[in-house]
Amino acid sequence: MLNLTSLEESSFSPHTLDKFATLMAAGNGFLGVRASHEEPYTGQTRGMYMAGLYHRAGQGETTELINLPDVQHMHIELDGEIFSLLAGRVETYHRELDFACGELRRTVVWVAPNGRRYRIACQRFLSMAQFSLLCSRVVITPLDEDARVSIATGIDATQTNSGRQHLDEISVRVFDQRYLQGGYRTQDGQDEVIITSHCAVPAGAGSRFFAKNRRLSQHISADVRCGDAFEIVKTSWIACSRDGATPESALASLTACAEQPYDALLAESAQAWARRWQHSRVQVGSQNPEDQRALDFALYHLFAMTPTHSERCSIAAKGLTGEGYKGHIFWDTEVFLLPFFQMTQPDVARQLLSYRWHNLPGAQAKAQRNGYEGALFPWESAWSGEEETPEFAAINIRTGLRQKVASALAEHHLVADIAWAVDAWYQTTRDDDFMRKQGLALLMESARFWISRAVEVNGQLELHDVIGPDEYTEHVNNNAYTNYLAHHNVARALHFHQHFDSPDAAFIARAENFLARLTLPQADENGLIAQDDSFFSKPTIDLTRYKAQQGTQAILLDYSRAEVNEMQILKQADVVMLNYLLPSRFTPSQLAANLDYYEPRTIHDSSLSKAIHGIVAARCQRPEQAYRFWQEACLIDLGPEPHSCDDGIHAAATGAIWLGAVQGFAGLTVREGELHLNPCLPAEWHSITVPFCWQGEHVELTITRQEVSLSARLTLWIGAQKVTVEPGQILPLAAFIGSVTGSGTTQEANV
Repeated sequence: MLNLTSLEESSFSPHTLDKFATLMAAGNGFLGVRASHEEPYTGQTRGMYMAGLYHRAGQGETTELINLPDVQHMHIELDGEIFSLLAGRVETYHRELDFACGELRRTVVWVAPNGRRYRIACQRFLSMAQFSLLCSRVVITPLDEDARVSIATGIDATQTNSGRQHLDEISVRVFDQRYLQGGYRTQDGQDEVIITSHCAVPAGAGSRFFAKNRRLSQHISADVRCGDAFEIVKTSWIACSRDGATPESALASLTACAEQPYDALLAESAQAWARRWQHSRVQVGSQNPEDQRALDFALYHLFAMTPTHSERCSIAAKGLTGEGYKGHIFWDTEVFLLPFFQMTQPDVARQLLSYRWHNLPGAQAKAQRNGYEGALFPWESAWSGEEETPEFAAINIRTGLRQKVASALAEHHLVADIAWAVDAWYQTTRDDDFMRKQGLALLMESARFWISRAVEVNGQLELHDVIGPDEYTEHVNNNAYTNYLAHHNVARALHFHQHFDSPDAAFIARAENFLARLTLPQADENGLIAQDDSFFSKPTIDLTRYKAQQGTQAILLDYSRAEVNEMQILKQADVVMLNYLLPSRFTPSQLAANLDYYEPRTIHDSSLSKAIHGIVAARCQRPEQAYRFWQEACLIDLGPEPHSCDDGIHAAATGAIWLGAVQGFAGLTVREGELHLNPCLPAEWHSITVPFCWQGEHVELTITRQEVSLSARLTLWIGAQKVTVEPGQILPLAAFIGSVTGSGTTQEANV
């Protein structure tokens, strides 16, 4: 096993059941399984999800990622006492997620209400080598006297998405008095899920099978001597007809796995995990060991949530760890998650971009419905590429009426975000094949959208009625973030069109006209860029109380969205985000000025906000401020708040943790196909090692407070100097320090 950190839970608390079910969830990109306990608790949401498997439950409902039948549950009775940590007494408790191999382990010494003690040890993992395979092992040891042990487990198809049932049970069978299999079809008839399970039990144990009320179960019982261990190993194979699975093939696959020991299957999975860690793990020498744990946690979930098996799937806002946002895909994937894969697993990054290419028809249809040309991608996307954003959200606290969700109607910056990601991909990989086959179409169709969306005002082109990343400011004109990204979108489309395509004179003329006339908000004498046409004219209020409750949207308990919209109140800072994505458009002093102006007006109710502020602070050579922002970003899920991620991980925030370390502190970015390095290590760090892939070669970069070295021969910029570094050569940073200080503000953040 690799020497990675782990995530530990040292005591049982009913108040954090769902938080740790999320934090310790298993995943391999194909499946995700919440870390719910084997024994049930009414306050805990159980969940297993398959990437790309969506369904709409009925009229008025929203398409959502299906919560599959549960195979992890176990009803355990020990001498007639039902095992529950809410009864009796917990003498010892320890649960641990091993990041190196994805195994979840729990050991409990439980004192039952009858006063007898038992040790219960549970292990489970979702295989990274065989994506459909889920394994668990439970070992029960009576500690005081002989015991009667009974366990009931199987396939529980009563599982729902908060009461919404998506699957019809079409068959349940038991083969050879050993294998359980259930077949479940989505209610629209599009997909069939086949779940097959097997329990290996000790010789002499009794076993019976039951099928009732959508539950197919096996009841196991045995008499166990004091001090002896009673062990069962459960293997399950979860497959889908979409991938060509049949009941027969699923049974054959499970049978082959069930014949192998738990430890052998775990070792196979651990090897697959090791290959991912080997070329991706960022290591920091920090005074605070939690910094390394946060990075390992982030990368573990990046691996766990990312579908590498199909380019028709992408990464949901909650990964595969919960039902938040209905399992939909947002702009987060392109801006916060793709950079990690571009620099560590380029093939995976290409697949994620291909997801958007496959869904171009839906985006083109949405644009046409709204009176535009080109492609208007859905704000929330699922399998089909159609718009999946719910029509209504929360209640307006003033009127008592449900508020319409405006994102699908006006938050169109997603289109330019996708184009930014396509360009960033090419700058990093120089993949001409992808650009010709898919990337150019994405750029051209998104550019046509912006050209058609612009309106003419006094001889200039403007973008009206938009929402930027700051969702507390709606329906404004000339949002700086949107306008600059749209300009970048059209400029890059024009560049690649002329490079890869047969010149279209009409498109070239329209694109050049758009670029020459689009309004781009300019900095004032203080270096400030207006978030939109009306922002500076709005009043401010004291946000101290709300900033102390950031991430909770507490301000919406005191003000309606309409009231918030008319004040200088930001969910996340558009202009700071713009400075992060396109920093070369602005001077170093402008970056610093906008960071200082907008941060006090930002509540950071978005999980993406803090990390981006930290990267911009690092580029302003403010390591202390950058480190504070980065640490706070790491606590979005890992912090003490007991319900911070009940409905799933903040997926993009895990990518932002990596971005903060690599683009912020290491200062590793790419501009026009060239590497740039501008380190800004916090005082608490004495080193950082970053593995990355560059032009097909795996490279390891090490930065200390005095030196920098690379494992391969590379030409790159350090500060303002372009140098060629030989493998193992150590360069003193003092030779570049004059150009390093502040120079991060000149780099394009398109790693």
